[in-house]
Amino acid sequence: MLKLEDLKNRAWWSYLEEDLQDLLSESILLSEKASTWEKKFHDYSFVVFPAAKAYEGFLKKIFLDLKLISQKDYFGKRFRIGKALNPSLSPKFQDDSWVYDDLTKFCKGEDLPKNLWRTWKLSRNLVFHWFPKEKRALDLAEAQERVGYIIDSIDSFFVECSVDLKQDE
Repeated sequence: MLKLEDLKNRAWWSYLEEDLQDLLSESILLSEKASTWEKKFHDYSFVVFPAAKAYEGFLKKIFLDLKLISQKDYFGKRFRIGKALNPSLSPKFQDDSWVYDDLTKFCKGEDLPKNLWRTWKLSRNLVFHWFPKEKRALDLAEAQERVGYIIDSIDSFFVECSVDLKQDE
């Protein structure tokens, strides 16, 4: 299980805005605390939620900093990560907000963008959407694994794409 100290020692930690740091920290704290509770829950998706929200913020921030999206997209309410990262998005829906293709060029291949998409689907979409014949409930180990996917995807972004972590002053 990932510890908060480990998270704060990541090279990219200071790149994240404070609210995103807080959200990731909350998922780690929930994970740690939930493992000590006597009460067992049917679904531990609540452990993943803060990290999934931080992942969305991270992706928007990195896309803005790499100039893959505009400030209007970043600050607006219409930009959707699920559409922007979807490698299977129909060409008729691929507009300026579709970043997948640009990301493959920036990262010199599809491995990282596909990983970011997989993490988005597994740790956000498939966790938080409910459908009558697809009742997805996460046990604590699965929730911890999904938080780990998010952390690993952020790690991978900075390693595989050689992103400069220096902030503009």
